[in-house]
Amino acid sequence: MKRVVVTGIGLVTTLGSDIETFFSSLLAGKSGIRRITRFDPSDYPCQVGAELNDFNPEDWMESKKAIRNDRYTQFAIAAALQAVAHAKLDVKQMNPFRIGVVIGSGIGGMETIETQSRRLIELGPRKVSPFTIPSLIVNMASGIVAIELGAKGPNFAIVSACATASHSIGESLRILRTGDADVMIAGGSEAAITRLGYAGFCSMKAMSTGFNDKPEAASRPFDKKRDGFVMGEGAATLVLETLDHALARGAQPLCELLAYSASCDAYHITSPDPQGAGLAHCLQDVLNKANIAASAVGYINAHGTSTEYNDKFETLAIKTVFGSHAPRLKISSTKSMTGHLLGAAGAIEAAAVVKVLQTGRIPPTINQEEPDESCDLDYVPNHAQTQPVEYAISNNLGFGGQNACILMRRYTP
Repeated sequence: MKRVVVTGIGLVTTLGSDIETFFSSLLAGKSGIRRITRFDPSDYPCQVGAELNDFNPEDWMESKKAIRNDRYTQFAIAAALQAVAHAKLDVKQMNPFRIGVVIGSGIGGMETIETQSRRLIELGPRKVSPFTIPSLIVNMASGIVAIELGAKGPNFAIVSACATASHSIGESLRILRTGDADVMIAGGSEAAITRLGYAGFCSMKAMSTGFNDKPEAASRPFDKKRDGFVMGEGAATLVLETLDHALARGAQPLCELLAYSASCDAYHITSPDPQGAGLAHCLQDVLNKANIAASAVGYINAHGTSTEYNDKFETLAIKTVFGSHAPRLKISSTKSMTGHLLGAAGAIEAAAVVKVLQTGRIPPTINQEEPDESCDLDYVPNHAQTQPVEYAISNNLGFGGQNACILMRRYTP
């Protein structure tokens, strides 16, 4: 099989809009979660989130283009342009049909849906923007990024809830290995911190409600006092290349993408399989595909949503696959600091894994205060740790029972 490497990373998050600032913030245990300011959250059970308050779309595109695109697409453009620059990729010097884009979103243009629905109800159908449909559809981030870059290769969007970005990266790996492209820009983007977004998740009783007066403590994966997830927003993209292509143009690989697996619990629309069977299958499958022993894996970036069932069943799946090695694994949920970026989660977490492989520095799971007997592994509580890591895995799960795992390795020639 063709070897595939990561050569560039771009992101916009509440913890920084470049990879070094972002990763330094993670290592410092910094929380990006605050009280919501994009709307008045007083009537909502959950009033906290990880907002990108300092994002200015005109730093990345003309004002006319910013107005025409939903916030989630704006994030995706910023992340993709950063990633291409980080990879030192000169798209104009390449065959455009050999460059593809797969950027997904769990929800897409939520802000557009909300604002244009309000205009329809209050002002009538003639006042609805002609850009409504292009702004809200989920494939538009991939499409606009391709237009901005001139990338004419494979282009589509994956929608699999909170597993979206991991599926996007994994399917891009498949495209590169089949020879349908030399370079793929892959990731996810989400901007669902809106009145409707919060109302929907709050009605499901999925979000944290007990820490409105202490936002930084609200996301607490694997802790006994966890009471729901905290929403974040932002985007991340990775530039993936075949190793031969990367070396031929003088690029420096950041890490190697080894294997990807996807499965479905086929159990419940929102709750994960109580045996963790679907995720366990993915974990075992990536090990089998890469032909490595479970004991070779040093780090897992967990899905770790800070919900009762996810954290418990993800722990069970890890124990099922890794057996006696499970207690020796370093596991952390960076959602404790970034919040849960839904369809973008897998991309920003994959970016964190790349840096772990490069540096041997492992970000913590913050807010680990009271052990939960059902979550009894090493979640790197509260403080970063240092340990060389050769192989690492990123897990993501989504509503509908979707599971995705990506296995990465520290790059060696």
